[in-house]
Parts: sequence; C-alpha cells; structure tokens
Amino acid sequence: MEPSPDRVAILLPLGVAVAITFCTVIIQALAMMPMVYFVRYELRLGRAGVRFWRDIAIVTGATLAALAAHLVAIVTWAMVFSLCGVFSQLAEAVYHSGLNYSTLGDSAVISPSWRLLAPLEGANGMLMFGVSTAMLFAIVQRLIHARLGEPSSWTDKFNKDVDQAKDGQTITTI
Repeated sequence: MEPSPDRVAILLPLGVAVAITFCTVIIQALAMMPMVYFVRYELRLGRAGVRFWRDIAIVTGATLAALAAHLVAIVTWAMVFSLCGVFSQLAEAVYHSGLNYSTLGDSAVISPSWRLLAPLEGANGMLMFGVSTAMLFAIVQRLIHARLGEPSSWTDKFNKDVDQAKDGQTITTI
C-alpha cells in the first residue's frame, strides 16, 4: 500500500521539526550551563548578591547568553528552510525564521509541502523562550537569596547533591 501524499507531507516536516527542536534544546543547554556554573562560582566566592552592579552584570550576561542561543536557533531553522528549498537566500530565510520563532509568523511565503514547519518553529520558539525565562528567573532568585538571607534548605541539599555527583558518588536524596 502506497503512503498517501498528505501523510508524506505531514510526516517529513514533522520529523524535520522534531530533529531541529532537539538541536535547539542542545543549543539552549550549551548557553545556559556555563551561566549556571558561573553564578554558582560567584555565589561560592561570596561576590554575587553583594553588589548591585555586579548582580546587574550577571543578569545582563545571562540575558545576552540566552539571546545568543536564540539567534543560533533561528539561524539553524533558517538553514533547514534553505536546505529544504523554501528560500533561495539565507538572509531571507533568517528573517522569516525569526518571524516564525518569535511567533509573529508568516507562513504564506512557504511552499505548501513545508508549511507545517512554520507553526512547529513557533512552538519551539515559545518553549525555548520559556526555558530562557526560567533560567533568568532562577538566577535572579539566587541573587536575591544571596543578598537578603540564607539559601533555603532545598538549595543546600541541591548543592550537596551536585558536589557528590562531581565526586562520582551516587546521589541518594530526592
């Protein structure tokens, strides 16, 4: 039994979108992890949460790292659009990818066979913006805790578990 053209037109873009979404999660993680370790390092040294301008610099750095990750994700989606033959020029693909990723959207210029990529890129962008927002919120929360008082017992347990994991020990707490 031959697959129907509608089924192929849905499965191929869906498969491509899932693969690119996986790539954008990795891109976001690669941008976030150094920032998390940097904030943790600054907290351990007692430099974070002490001076206002130092905290502003930390939050600004985290914001710029998140923005850079989003730009890399947009360009990654644009390269996929170019490889699929949707756009002939990369600049045009980046522009439309930016529209889709930020959920402004403009799928009217995309060929019908690849049109499903536009809303899937928008969904991916929303998820990645949510991840960035969560990271920034967590950093600001840690800076406020450092400035106003002792970290919670959960934070102490988390730091202990991370230290154990670095030493190669099995983590038994939940």
